[in-house]
Amino acid sequence: MQNKKIQLAIFASGSGTNAENIVQYFLNDDDISIPLVLTNNPRAGVIERMKPYNIPVMIFNKEEFYSDQTLKLLNQLEIDYLILAGFLWLVPENLIAAYQDRIINIHPALLPAYGGKGMYGHNVHKKVIENKEKITGISIHIVNKEYDKGKILFQATCRVYPNDTVETLTNRVHSLEYNHFPAIIKAFAMTR
Repeated sequence: MQNKKIQLAIFASGSGTNAENIVQYFLNDDDISIPLVLTNNPRAGVIERMKPYNIPVMIFNKEEFYSDQTLKLLNQLEIDYLILAGFLWLVPENLIAAYQDRIINIHPALLPAYGGKGMYGHNVHKKVIENKEKITGISIHIVNKEYDKGKILFQATCRVYPNDTVETLTNRVHSLEYNHFPAIIKAFAMTR
């Protein structure tokens, strides 16, 4: 009898480039599948990005997210792990309890630096440049009740150059995200 595949649900709020990268990575994977993407933004680019892959995208509001509705759907689909790929809301306690140590987030800085509420995307890179940091990078971590405070699973670094703009630094950090996030998800899910 064949073992059931590990099921991931991806949460995204924006353009969906990380979500698409993860979906592409697991397209023909023998062990992991992605039956659902969820977003809190009805105009999120991730909605269009998922169409070629025939992955349904559920759009939800705050009330649905913070009630048991989202958890019931995840249970119905037998989702094993939640992956936050540019998802900006604080995860409610009922999801954290149900998915204890099974919610993974990526952050565009070397935590604990430049973490917390409001620290995402361009906001992070702008601060890194303003503070004349020499090194930045990504952190992949477990999600808990506080923004960006969960156990760090992996970090990768890149240089910050004196002539960097938010855009050039964003591109360099995105490359790290695309190169590492799917592989770390796979390694983490397969060792549990």
